[in-house]
Amino acid sequence: MEPLSALAEGSRTALGFFWKSGWAFVLGYFISAMIQAFVPKARLTRHMGDPDAGSISLAALFGAISSSCSFAALSAARALVLKGAHFVAAVAFMFASTNLVIELGILIFVFLGWEFVVAELVGGVVMIVISATFIRLTYPESWLEAARERVEEAAGGNEDDFDWKERVTTAEGWRRVGHNFVSEWGMVWEEILIGFTVAGFVAVLVPDSWWGAIFLLELQGDWPQWLIVVENALVAPFVAAATFIGSMGNIPLATVLSANGVLFAGIMGFIYSDLVVPPLVAVNARYYGWKVALYIAGIMYVSMVLTALLLHTGFGALGMTPESQRVVEEVTRFQIDYTFWLNLVTTLVAGWLFWLHRRFLATGMGGDGMDMPGGGVVKRSAAWIAVSVVILGTVLWLVPSA
Repeated sequence: MEPLSALAEGSRTALGFFWKSGWAFVLGYFISAMIQAFVPKARLTRHMGDPDAGSISLAALFGAISSSCSFAALSAARALVLKGAHFVAAVAFMFASTNLVIELGILIFVFLGWEFVVAELVGGVVMIVISATFIRLTYPESWLEAARERVEEAAGGNEDDFDWKERVTTAEGWRRVGHNFVSEWGMVWEEILIGFTVAGFVAVLVPDSWWGAIFLLELQGDWPQWLIVVENALVAPFVAAATFIGSMGNIPLATVLSANGVLFAGIMGFIYSDLVVPPLVAVNARYYGWKVALYIAGIMYVSMVLTALLLHTGFGALGMTPESQRVVEEVTRFQIDYTFWLNLVTTLVAGWLFWLHRRFLATGMGGDGMDMPGGGVVKRSAAWIAVSVVILGTVLWLVPSA
């Protein structure tokens, strides 16, 4: 493919991914913003100090009603550790915050189908159980106590208890919803832009033979199938790490993998791997030191691989192995269908929520909320490069003679 044609086609595919999922993002983050505004969370953090089932369950619940941003998950987990939460609970929170949130489920439904949503939810719970078990068995007490001492400043989010029934009926409560919605977008727009752009160009430029070589797809029938399944689960997190993409941004790329025949274990291992990409490991290193950051990443990697294998084996034994029927060309097609009308409606909803956010700031409450880091200068620069590339490619697509 000629370079200019590849640029145009890659941009068209990336825009198609955005188009297909625009309404899902708005709906998912709207629901998430309402949960964060109307569900009192302060009382949950008081019971996470022990590595028991109750603490882990509360951490998972807290994560499921929190932000889906990977960087936000790490920052919030640091705040929990500072408040006295056990590291088992902190890791459970991180897994839940990036795998059990509503907006991610909606996106997976759009790109991969409802079967993968079920697998994602089941696997999220399994990962939490596996990681909790491994941490309890290998708990390096001196390392983690030193890491706790290293966390000197709170991440914020010390929200008082409130009456949700009262808040939901007030203008101030709904202004909080708008503020939460815009804040969520402020945290994830970089990884979404990068992830969707990378997915668009990978779908166009990377030949099928590459995926076949990476995931041993061409050896099916020659090698034992179980060995290929294990290889897919082991390799997928490294493929995800190489993309540097977070949880929301790697779903369209998972669609590309699925369309190219990557096995179920590999797809789930890829989806689960957002917390072990290098920028996030570096953030944990800044919080806790490199020894603890690598320990957490190792626990997460083992948990992800084992979960992917258990899902592949369990769903296969039940005859329920998900096989996405989505193909990239269909997902990225522009037409007047339900996607068009949903995008139209949710654009209006997003405008209303942005107005509520402006009203929230006008009340002088803009400093309220949790301080959550973004991706830094490198990710911000990459996001703007992605924007520039897509704009240029779109011009070439719409005006071929340009």
